[in-house]
Amino acid sequence: MNSLVYKNVPSSSAKMKLTLHSSIVVNLSPPLHPSDLAVLRAVKNAMADLSGGSFFTSWEFAPGIDPCQIFTGVSCVIVQGYSRVNLLSLGPEEAGEPGLWGPLPPELADLPFLQQLSISPGAVSGSIPPGLGSLTHLEEFSCAQNLLTGSIPPTIGALSKLQVLQLSMNRLEGAIPAEISSLQALEFLVLSDNLLSGNIPMLSNNTHLTHLDLRHNELVGELVSFMLPDSLEFLSLSKNQLSGGIGAVGSLSKLNYLDLSFNQFSGAIPSSLFGIAGLSYLLLNRNQLSGPLPMTLPLNSDEQLVTIQEVDLSFNLLQGNIPAFLAGVQSLYLNNNLFIGTVPQEFVASLEASTLQSLYLQHNYLSSFGSLATASIPPTVAVCVQYNCQLPPPQSLCPENAGLIARPINECTKFAGTQNLQPPFFP
Repeated sequence: MNSLVYKNVPSSSAKMKLTLHSSIVVNLSPPLHPSDLAVLRAVKNAMADLSGGSFFTSWEFAPGIDPCQIFTGVSCVIVQGYSRVNLLSLGPEEAGEPGLWGPLPPELADLPFLQQLSISPGAVSGSIPPGLGSLTHLEEFSCAQNLLTGSIPPTIGALSKLQVLQLSMNRLEGAIPAEISSLQALEFLVLSDNLLSGNIPMLSNNTHLTHLDLRHNELVGELVSFMLPDSLEFLSLSKNQLSGGIGAVGSLSKLNYLDLSFNQFSGAIPSSLFGIAGLSYLLLNRNQLSGPLPMTLPLNSDEQLVTIQEVDLSFNLLQGNIPAFLAGVQSLYLNNNLFIGTVPQEFVASLEASTLQSLYLQHNYLSSFGSLATASIPPTVAVCVQYNCQLPPPQSLCPENAGLIARPINECTKFAGTQNLQPPFFP
């Protein structure tokens, strides 16, 4: 596309690293193409400011008015002697200002040079026009925190240059179209907080995808091998109805953030997750994960302790002893599992040094707290070890919902019989 951009509107996805064509500002411009002008009229007729808003104030259709120069949120390029709209940023740029209401007009599909379509949070409603799939230059489509309904049209799979698809916090339903796997330029896919159902499509062909957020939907099914691309750095599938094992995420070596919480996942936690060098958040809580944790880090790791910022494995069915390498975590939540044994000495050292700032071990079957009872814990460090098979030390300061101070001895004795442990547990 041989073109010149002469007005620039900041991208709403600057934080997503989306780079559009560089722009040059000039004072003179050719007339806006009549079909593009008709689309802008359709937008103004279909949408309006919410009470207190002023976005459309500059959108006055009158002789001598150049929309590319005057209209807020409009940027144009010069193509074959005409100005053509290449960017529509509809709604206020500042957070907290009133957005827009009304539907997305189907005429938006008649902007053949459109690269970015972003709509600010507001009350934009109705369905996504299927015709948007004809916008072959589109690189970003963002319409988060609105009232969109209906399904995501399969025609979106024709947007070969699409890098950002951000439709979170709407009322979209139905399945995620399998055609999304055709979007090989896609980097950010955010469909969280909708009513989407069905299985997650195969995304292994989306080799540039780094950010995948599908949390808080109604998705079902399992994470099968080769479903997810190795390029992922951010993966959140929290608060769905997903089940089966999580082995498919064990090979995602570039992950920085992993959240699979509040699902129905079962089976073992892949040991390889603890060896991912750049992982900062590992959130697997509120599932049905079981089995022991690995007692040593993967062989390919050069570290003795993991340095993950937050690990939350709470409310699962994990068993066995607690591995010492987790002492390098900043916030560690292992509560409400079936762990046995002793609090590792490495944990106590990290607590005293304040490198381990939160340690939640309540509601397990620990029979000894080791040297925790005599440790000098800084007041800024949070420790909770209530409801285990040992009276907690005074350093244990728990939330109000942590339960009784210690487990009833009959629970510990009964559990010991299933784990080949030797009672009594209490001094």
